[in-house]
Amino acid sequence: MPKILSIVQQTKQKFLNMFQFTVEDRLGQEHLYYVASRATEPSKLKVNTRENTEDGVIIYAVHRGETDRIVLVKQYRYSIGDYIYELPAGLVDPGECYKETAVREMKEETGLTFKPIECEECYHEPFFTTIGMTDESCRTVYGEAYGEPSNEYLEDTEDIEVVFADREMAKEILKTQKASLMAGYLLINFIHSEDPFWFIR
Repeated sequence: MPKILSIVQQTKQKFLNMFQFTVEDRLGQEHLYYVASRATEPSKLKVNTRENTEDGVIIYAVHRGETDRIVLVKQYRYSIGDYIYELPAGLVDPGECYKETAVREMKEETGLTFKPIECEECYHEPFFTTIGMTDESCRTVYGEAYGEPSNEYLEDTEDIEVVFADREMAKEILKTQKASLMAGYLLINFIHSEDPFWFIR
């Protein structure tokens, strides 16, 4: 069985840090492995806490009207030097309930009011986002959004356009645009269902 022999923190930032793991593989050979984490110190890494506490939320929101439309953000990301379609999302503040985070982040990123819908708690469990490089995990919060988009609450570092996508537009985004994995999967569900929340009923 592989082992983790030691962990050295390489950065000391507020929202994201890099950690160097010295590991032993299943054949007993040593390697270096690098992990990005929301943890601020090694003791808070999930490999040490053994707790899957959420770092953030991803928001699946439907804006009702003549037709249902899913709320997306078209956001500039430095990691790809381009815009990408994503679901609204954000980090959970200390002491904050994840549903409160979803309401706050929706307002900050889009200007919209968000009302979570009730569903079984298992559908909100935190899932790991990109486990090959990070221990980050996020909860998905489902609900309805109201109001008109606004960039009044955006931070200076954010470049976001709010997009209401009906099923045809969602299909076109999947065909021709860059999209995050979570947005892609949920757009597929949205496109192929009359009830946009059928999978959590």
